[in-house]
Amino acid sequence: MLSRMPGAEATPDPMASYESLTHEGPTIANGEAELRPHLSSVGVGYAPTIDFDRPRYRTKRLHRTLAACGASKPAIAGIDTSMLLFAVGSTIAISRNTGAQDAPNWLLAVFPLLVLLQLSLRGSYGPRLLMPLLDGIRLIITAASMSAILVIAIQALIGQPDMNSPVLRLWILSAIFLSFGRILINRIQFWTRVRGRIAMPTLILGAGVVGRQVARRLLSRPEYGLAPVGFIDSDPPAQETAHRPVPVLGGFDEVEELIDETGAGHVILAFSSFPDSTMLPVIRACDRRGIRVSLVPRLYESVNDRLMLEHLGGIPVLSLQPIDPKGWEFTAKHAFDRVAAGFLLFLLMPVLLTVALLTTLSSPGPVLFRQRRVGRDGKNFQLPKFRSLTMPPEDEQFVPTNGCAPGGVEGGDRRTFIGRLIRRLSIDELPQLINVLRGEMSLIGPRPERPEYVELFRADHDRYAARHRVKSGITGWAQVHGLRGQTSLADRIEWDNFYIENWSLWLDVKILIMTAAAVFRGD
Repeated sequence: MLSRMPGAEATPDPMASYESLTHEGPTIANGEAELRPHLSSVGVGYAPTIDFDRPRYRTKRLHRTLAACGASKPAIAGIDTSMLLFAVGSTIAISRNTGAQDAPNWLLAVFPLLVLLQLSLRGSYGPRLLMPLLDGIRLIITAASMSAILVIAIQALIGQPDMNSPVLRLWILSAIFLSFGRILINRIQFWTRVRGRIAMPTLILGAGVVGRQVARRLLSRPEYGLAPVGFIDSDPPAQETAHRPVPVLGGFDEVEELIDETGAGHVILAFSSFPDSTMLPVIRACDRRGIRVSLVPRLYESVNDRLMLEHLGGIPVLSLQPIDPKGWEFTAKHAFDRVAAGFLLFLLMPVLLTVALLTTLSSPGPVLFRQRRVGRDGKNFQLPKFRSLTMPPEDEQFVPTNGCAPGGVEGGDRRTFIGRLIRRLSIDELPQLINVLRGEMSLIGPRPERPEYVELFRADHDRYAARHRVKSGITGWAQVHGLRGQTSLADRIEWDNFYIENWSLWLDVKILIMTAAAVFRGD
């Protein structure tokens, strides 16, 4: 029995978290708690129905093996090898069929090995929760390019006659085939995880605020492949029992027994009221059983991709390297924004004029809808959009749902025919290129909000004001993750501050690609 603690809930099925996904929020089948209102307020897009009466998952060993394969990436290494062999075969075939210069045998043997070595050294086959598709393709292009450079260097050292054409063909074909393989793996992995085919039962140590946030994030984003089955905490906050998405199963002294009973293959250490020394036996127990352990670090809000690990003797020290929103990097970013905005306005002028004409013909009212918004350092500016709605009645008022940001269609649906189309394709946002050209906005950044809401949200959310460290954007990291319109305010704040803390040129490129893909899909 897992219900050893006073008031502890019964044991959930480790796979119930993913086999019964709904879009209505989580419920407890035996009526112990109703969590839908709380989860909707924090913006969980969908969450499971946890049925405590279902039989326990029986094939734990097979499940753990399959999930471990997805985490350690052995299948990815095999597919990468196959794709490289296809690239070698295609290079040989092209040379024979076109009469082009043949690639020497040593090149055909060495180049694939160099690519696999580069991918391995760059962490492509290490244990990771999730490898985003664009990051994986970027890694492949970098590895193939570095391997081509090394091959050319080898060629110069051994005095090989010029063979730039075979190297170029092999480089291009390898990048194409490897990228195709990663796309295939990404789609299969996403499909199997979202549908619960491969989901690692996961225990969370610490049932406080951070532990609950970790559980909700795993439940709302099953593509991570981790299914939270319960908390472990010897002294869980009693007043927050009804807000836990999964139950507390026991205390720290029962970790090994709980791992066996739930079939957990992953343990996440969140914060608890007990000293860190209490966690050391837990980590050692997990090590003995081959259980992967993840740690949510203290001050995690300040941790970014620039974190540097150093050592003072045997003591690890993490050096924080925060981004400077007023440094030269953002100055260069904003200069590029203005040039790009001017070019896009010139290029899209026929589209802008056509939409303006259709908007005028669709219904009475101005072509552009303007609102005051708050930008960098709390400065107000006028944000224009193509008008997509009929003029509102004078007595209409809109109040956003508790925990949600405003936006989208507020109040009654007054969208015009052309308004529906331009909203679906995000064409209504294009006039904001003028704001970018004037230096009031950026192409990419947190979406600006109205002053009245800014004051309200700043009082209720500690990190909301931190969004104003940078210029607002036409698109952003939160938006490409589905947080548009009336969605979770807490999640928006989290994603927006993540973007600021981890800003890089590559992150901006990713957001632009993801935005284009979302517009193409009509999302």
